[in-house]
Amino acid sequence: MAKSAELKTKVNEASVESFLNSVKDEQARADCFEILKIMKQVTKEEPKMWGSSIVGFGSYHYKGASGREGDWMLTGFSPRKQNLTLYLMGGFDAHADLLKKLGKHKTSVGCLYIKKLEDVDKKVLKELVVETVKTMKKLSK
Repeated sequence: MAKSAELKTKVNEASVESFLNSVKDEQARADCFEILKIMKQVTKEEPKMWGSSIVGFGSYHYKGASGREGDWMLTGFSPRKQNLTLYLMGGFDAHADLLKKLGKHKTSVGCLYIKKLEDVDKKVLKELVVETVKTMKKLSK
């Protein structure tokens, strides 16, 4: 039987601050430090690098329907070329009301994409992080 592929993106000891300071775009860098502050407040966790480009907070153990298991962050973000990607686990269906109030954004299954923080309501963004972290903590028990 084939062994399931191991997750490439793993938590490591690389410096979060060095990574964020290497973000070339000044606005994106400032936004990253602000998101860092929000996620740290919400999770009460220290940020860790996951792979080479994701800043993550906390972790949970998952077991997929396929039997694949692993550990993943409760929440996190990454400054990508096109936009800031926020990893908000647990899906967005339950948070439609918050998303309506958020401002300019796009979503995929577990990602929220924003161009810059000034495009969104930061209080709503923080609430979204709070809700998705709560959901993941419940699901991972």
